[in-house]
Amino acid sequence: MPPQDGYRAEDLDRIPDLPPHTELIDGSLVIVSPQKRFHMHMLRLLETQLLEQAPEGLEVIREMTVVLGERQRPEPDLMLIDARTEYGMDATWIRAEDVRLAVEVVSPESEIRDRRRKPQLYAQADIPHLWLVEQERGSLATVHVYRLDPVNRSYTHTGSHRDRLKTDTPCDLDIDLTWTPRSRRG
Repeated sequence: MPPQDGYRAEDLDRIPDLPPHTELIDGSLVIVSPQKRFHMHMLRLLETQLLEQAPEGLEVIREMTVVLGERQRPEPDLMLIDARTEYGMDATWIRAEDVRLAVEVVSPESEIRDRRRKPQLYAQADIPHLWLVEQERGSLATVHVYRLDPVNRSYTHTGSHRDRLKTDTPCDLDIDLTWTPRSRRG
């Protein structure tokens, strides 16, 4: 039975037997549905290229929650965080002030959260950059890039990218959106 005023960020580490990737949005637990192959492919594509290109001082984090406030602990699909902050191997969350980029691969079952609520929460927590990745016509991907307007604490759309995402924020990146992993046999 949930608490009357909702769950708090620290509760995610105390509730036994939660499914993997459970998020906390507005004090409510959000159980994530199984992901489609497009989602997994885009995570692998972006993670691989971010790992190769992220400069020293930035670390790539996949599917880990970020504490945005007392009742907010969403799980971006990927993040670039300040690597100078020491998180031990037992850490289960990242602090919002360490996140430089949050990436959400939009899924049909989480479309409203991914496109509306999470961007609001990330902006209110002053996360400077956001990418929303969407599937178009079959398996093609479009990455919508946003930059935080610190005065209004909302995101400004700076571009949509297909085939290639080339940007200098939050760092110099040149992401091939047509990349496919080589099959490993042996």
